[in-house]
Amino acid sequence: MTLDLPKRDFPGIIFDCDGTLVDSMPLHFRAWTGAFEQIGAPWQWSEDEFYANAGVPDRVTVMELNERHNATIDPDEVHRLKEAWYQEHMHELKPVAAVAELARRYAEEGKPISVASGSDISLVEPSLEIAGLRDLFEIIVTPRDVERGKPFPDMFLLAAEKMAVPAADCLVFEDGQAGIDAAIAADMAWVFVPSRG
Repeated sequence: MTLDLPKRDFPGIIFDCDGTLVDSMPLHFRAWTGAFEQIGAPWQWSEDEFYANAGVPDRVTVMELNERHNATIDPDEVHRLKEAWYQEHMHELKPVAAVAELARRYAEEGKPISVASGSDISLVEPSLEIAGLRDLFEIIVTPRDVERGKPFPDMFLLAAEKMAVPAADCLVFEDGQAGIDAAIAADMAWVFVPSRG
C-alpha cells in the first residue's frame, strides 16, 4: 500500500481505527450482515452500502436504513448483536501494516498522536490491543465523547484539543468518506487509506 503523504510536517496526527489502523472492515461487514439477519431486517445490506457508510455510528446507520425502508428495527439491538458477533471474531484482526508503521514512527518521534473512531470504545481498545497498537495511544475519541459523530468535525476537533494542537496543524488518516468529510469540516489535512483490496 502506498499512501499519498503531504509534503509539510504536521505537529498532530489523528488516526481512524477501523480500516485505517486495523484491517477490520471485512469483519465489520460480516458482523453487520449477521446482526441484520438475526433481527430479521427487511433489507439486503450490500458491501457497497457498508463501505459508503464507513465511520458513521452504528445507530445512525440503522436509523437511516429504517427511514429508507419504512422499518422500525431497534438500533440499540442491532448495535448489541453486531458488537457481540464482532467480539467473538476479533481475534482474526491484523494491523494495516503501512499505517501501523507510520503510527509507530510518529510515536517514537514524540509527535502527539490520537485515535478518533466511529466505533464504541469497547471495540476500539481491544481492536488496537490485538493489532499490537494500543500502547501507542493515550488519546482515543469515540462517539460517547461527542454530540455528533462523523461526518461532523466534532471527534477530530476534540482529538486536536486533547493533543493541544491547533486543528489546522493536524493530519488525519481515514478510509471512509464520512471521516474525510469530517476532516474537511474540521479544516484538517487528510490522507486516504484504501480499505478495499
